Amino acid sequence: MIDKKNNIKMKKAFLFLAMAATLLASCDKDDNKPDIPEPDGVWVDLGLPSGTLWAKCNLGATAPEEYGDYFAWGETTTKEVYNWSTYRYCTAEGDSLLTLTKYNTSEAYGTVDSLTTLEAADDAATVILGGGARIPTSDQWQELRENTTLEWTTQNGVAGRLLTGPNGNTLFLPAAGGYSDSVLYSTGVIGYYWTATLSVNHSEGARIFYFREEEIRLNVRTGRFSGISVRPVKANR
Repeated sequence: MIDKKNNIKMKKAFLFLAMAATLLASCDKDDNKPDIPEPDGVWVDLGLPSGTLWAKCNLGATAPEEYGDYFAWGETTTKEVYNWSTYRYCTAEGDSLLTLTKYNTSEAYGTVDSLTTLEAADDAATVILGGGARIPTSDQWQELRENTTLEWTTQNGVAGRLLTGPNGNTLFLPAAGGYSDSVLYSTGVIGYYWTATLSVNHSEGARIFYFREEEIRLNVRTGRFSGISVRPVKANR
């Protein structure tokens, strides 16, 4: 009987120590969590010359094949309607643009401020994720395009482009389509991704990375009011 009681006490002590170890490990993990919270904090090193890290998922998504959220250029929240009348940095009459109130290089659209790259306060990736995240510039998309292979494929039934870097790591960009007014169009057919770069000669637009099964294009422009995808980047420290 004494041996049996001792065995029970030893088992209880062992379980207590195991639980304590688990709690300590959990606390240690919390103290050392990354700057950007999961799941958006999963970054992929593709072995690019600059060392830039690309987010595994679109902003607002929890898996690489999920479309995520849609943003107008320079806006940091989603909305139900995407057009000039709802766009943050303009005045409009109905759906017609009258003037631009920020990021303007043309006198035709009002006061010229010559800002051509999104500031941190207007960058959805920076505002939502923090930790050095940002919307890629046109040059960063160019680097990605020139240093990876891009294959049209499906992942978990979702169409998009699989990018393979020099080091063999991969990134999946779903063909998430985009919003105009309250209509989501071209899902599964076209991928539209914002750059942080204004279309300098046409301030009403910003540069995007565009792809479909038949083609890939960089530095085409689309209206800044459009609701399209964001794939964040950050520097590799």
